[in-house]
Amino acid sequence: MQKYEKYLKIPHKIKKICIFALNFIKNVMYQLIKEVHSLSAYIVLVVLFLSTTNAFIGYFTKKETYQLKDLRLNLFALIFAHIQLLLGLLLYVLTPLLASWQEGKMVMKTSLLRLLLLEHPLIMITAVVLITIGWSKHKKQDTPRAKFAKIALFYGIAFVLVLSRLPWKLWWGLI
Repeated sequence: MQKYEKYLKIPHKIKKICIFALNFIKNVMYQLIKEVHSLSAYIVLVVLFLSTTNAFIGYFTKKETYQLKDLRLNLFALIFAHIQLLLGLLLYVLTPLLASWQEGKMVMKTSLLRLLLLEHPLIMITAVVLITIGWSKHKKQDTPRAKFAKIALFYGIAFVLVLSRLPWKLWWGLI
């Protein structure tokens, strides 16, 4: 930017106002996405729990039909998980904590930073990949029991992974 300043000739006060406005917008956007990501996590947990439970019930009771409600519930879990992943990736790029990576081993030594910057994102990506694989594999099955089995297996593992790496202490305000 400095090499172009002589051509732009922007007054110092206007430059300060522009920088302030950009920082303000970035902070507001970060806070908004953070709140939406936190609130939509509840929706993902509920839908994923319902979908997994429905699949286990369908598998163990040997339901003879795979109904439209089963398909929709599994599809909603897939869609909400992907939306949550996109919000999380956007939040990861915007977070001020990202600068902690430049400080060397600090991220790996601090459990909260390690959870927020490494474990949570990687496990959530893995969980969404498992949900996607489960959805794809269930579509290729011929019998309802096989469909329920694929959803129960992949969505179930994904659900356990999600529960294992949620920042519970931040949710409950313990930090």
